[in-house]
Amino acid sequence: MNRAFSRKKDKTWMHTPEALSKHYIPYNAKFLGSTEVEQPKGTEVVRDAVRKLKFARHIKKSEGQKTPKVELQISIYGVKILDPKTKEVQHNCQLHRISFCADDKTDKRIFTFICKDSESNKHLCYVFDSEKCAEEITLTIGQAFDLAYRKFLESGGKDVETRKQIAGLQKRIQELETENAELKNKVQDLENQLRITQVHTSPAGSVTPKSPSTDIFDMVPFSPISPQSTTPTRNGTQPPPVPSRSTEIKRDLFGAEPFDPFSCGAGDFPPDIQSKLDEMQRQRWLVYHILIMEGFKMGLTLEGTVFCLDPLDSRC
Repeated sequence: MNRAFSRKKDKTWMHTPEALSKHYIPYNAKFLGSTEVEQPKGTEVVRDAVRKLKFARHIKKSEGQKTPKVELQISIYGVKILDPKTKEVQHNCQLHRISFCADDKTDKRIFTFICKDSESNKHLCYVFDSEKCAEEITLTIGQAFDLAYRKFLESGGKDVETRKQIAGLQKRIQELETENAELKNKVQDLENQLRITQVHTSPAGSVTPKSPSTDIFDMVPFSPISPQSTTPTRNGTQPPPVPSRSTEIKRDLFGAEPFDPFSCGAGDFPPDIQSKLDEMQRQRWLVYHILIMEGFKMGLTLEGTVFCLDPLDSRC
């Protein structure tokens, strides 16, 4: 299947089966990159890929770019390529998708493997640079193949199908998480637009009507303009109704209309006439007072609220 198998055939592997089946073997290397190849295996195929990526790396190096370092985690489930500092998975190459693995005989630091991409179904050749561990990494991948194949025979192929289903579910979970994040961003944008719309549509010069001011007894002060106002006070009670003034004209004992300060004011007549009227009013009240006193002396009586002036009338 690959050069690692033919090299280690009938020999003892480097790692224990438990280390690759229950855990993983980590390695550090420089990642030259990956490129598409036409065939899933073959020495000439990987040699052309290595030559192509080396040339591209020399160009980037001349521009001042360094070759990125990665961490490889090898197990019976595949080869993970991670960022050594953040541990973020950059590539997850499942073992059943790896079709070829080899190290470069002309350059002992270079090793490669070909893996079929799960999304595009294209074969990609991954090329790495490790100064001391290139051959060891290739052999470790070969041992992972051997253990995975034995486990496949023992389980009757069910284990591989289970891993495929798990891989598909993991991919679906990532897609759903991405979709969920996009929906959250859309909801946030809609909420922001709604707030902006509400601010623009609210009336700018609206004034809240104020309740009328009250006195120290929590009563609305009297206003001659609107005496019948039904505005409730702060305690929720209605003010007592103002009694309506009778339109019937009342007269006194002498048939004259009584003085009414509400219907007769100083501004109703000219000053000279007003002074004479005031003088006449004072004289009338004085005469009225004298007659009342004389009436009491001559036997004037009160019947409820009505004066009886019969004796006075008989004398007049």
